[in-house]
This record gives sequence, C-alpha cells and structure tokens, in this order.
Amino acid sequence: MKKAPLYLLEALVLAALVIYLYPFVIVLINSAKDSFSVTQYPMALPDDWGQLFVNMQTIWTSPSIRYSSSFFSSVFITAMSLVVVTFFPAQAAWVLVRTKTRTSQVIFLLFVAALVIPFQIVMFPLISWFRTIFEITGLRLLRTYFGMILAYLGFGLSLSVFMYHGFIKNIPYELEEAAIIDGSSMPGVFYRIIFPLLTPVHATIGILHGMWIWNDFLLPLLVLGKGNRIQTLPLAVANFAGAYVKQWDLILTSILMAMIPVLVFFFIAQKRIIKGMVAGSIK
Repeated sequence: MKKAPLYLLEALVLAALVIYLYPFVIVLINSAKDSFSVTQYPMALPDDWGQLFVNMQTIWTSPSIRYSSSFFSSVFITAMSLVVVTFFPAQAAWVLVRTKTRTSQVIFLLFVAALVIPFQIVMFPLISWFRTIFEITGLRLLRTYFGMILAYLGFGLSLSVFMYHGFIKNIPYELEEAAIIDGSSMPGVFYRIIFPLLTPVHATIGILHGMWIWNDFLLPLLVLGKGNRIQTLPLAVANFAGAYVKQWDLILTSILMAMIPVLVFFFIAQKRIIKGMVAGSIK
C-alpha cells in the first residue's frame, strides 16, 4: 500500500507523456501521407513512409514557400542572436558583480524586474521605437536582420544577465587579482580568466534562447512582417498554410521539418541545461 502513491504518480507522468507526444505523433504519421489520406484516415499509419521524403522535397524546392531561404534566415538570425545574447550580458554581469555600489545593485534589480514584463505590453512600443530610430538616424531596423537580432538581444538580455550574475558571484575574486598582479589588463582578465569559466552558463543560455528564437513567431511577424524577402521558418510555415490550406500533407510536413533541427539540438545538449542551472547555484 505504501507504493500506491508512487504508482499513481508514475501513471500521471505516463499520461502526461502521452498527451505531450500525441500532437507530434499525429504530425509525423500524417507527414508521410498524401492529402486525401490525411483528411480521410488521420489516425492510420501511412502505407508508404517514402511519401515523407517526397513531401519534404516538394516543400524544399517550392518557390511559393521559399522554405530553403527561410531555413537559412532562421539559422543566421538564431546564430547571431545567440552570439550577442551571450557576449554582451556576460560582460555586463561581470561588471555588476565586481562593482560594489548601490548603482550596480539598482541596475541589476532593473534587469531582474524586466523578466516579469510580458512581451505583449512592449511589442507595439518596440515597433514604434524602431520607426522613430529610422526617422531620426536613417538606420533601418524593421524588415532587416539587424533589427531582428537587436530585438532578440533586448528581450534576452535580462535572463542572460541574471544567470551570468549568479554564476560569476561564485568565482573567487583571487583569480582576477592574481591575473592583475601578473600584469593583465581588465579586458584581459575577463576574456582570459572569466569568460572561459562561464562555459556551463554559455551552454544553458544557448540552449534556452536558441529554442526560443528558432520557434518564435510573434516577434519576427512584427519586425519582419509578411511578404518580406527575409522570413523565418515559423513565418514560412504560416504563409504556406494560408496559401495551401487544403494541402494538409505539405502543411504538416513543413511543420515537421521546422521541428526537427530544434529537437535534435535539444536531445544532444539537454544534459548541459541541468548542468548549467546547477552550476550557478552550488558552485
């Protein structure tokens, strides 16, 4: 009888797993069918799994969806956004930790407070600000890679600073003092001593932000817009679904193709998420 709560918990976890995987399984089996089979027999297994690769080839080469260019745009935006969302917050967190003043504490608290601000509150002021910047300086932020990367830096900055701040506090200051005594400059201390020690947090931030940026739909929709030559995969899939609303086989296949890279990335690096989270708290 003592094991009954444990069995109940395991049953609940198994039920949650089934509910979580159900949409993915539906997408997978229907991606290997033609349009008629998807609508008539959505729960049946496909007769020919080779149809999946036929659908993938059709989507990849389709000029109307521009899937290949959207894929490379997503890769570029995600990669460059991860570079800036790890590089700049790491420097900011280091300065905030080592500068023992009330101003640095207030600035850090402002970063933490920004974590609880919903994106929906600032999304329209963001677009208005981008337009104002263009009118004043001529710098185009809307419908450009630079504007997209700058937006992700702004929205990812708070979480990155918070995580780096917690990790850097546990790095002994004696390491930096020894480097300064040996003649190292302050930039040298950071890039040669501190930055390499932040590898677990680099990995954690890269995974969390990478999955968010790759799957994000609303921010690219606002910054890039529809019909732009630059579009990410979520935008391409949405445009494709609107143009080919009856071709569910191609719609589901395009969704599957968008999910595969981030799933592979997550399964490869999932252990680093826990390692990075724990490292910042018990180091």
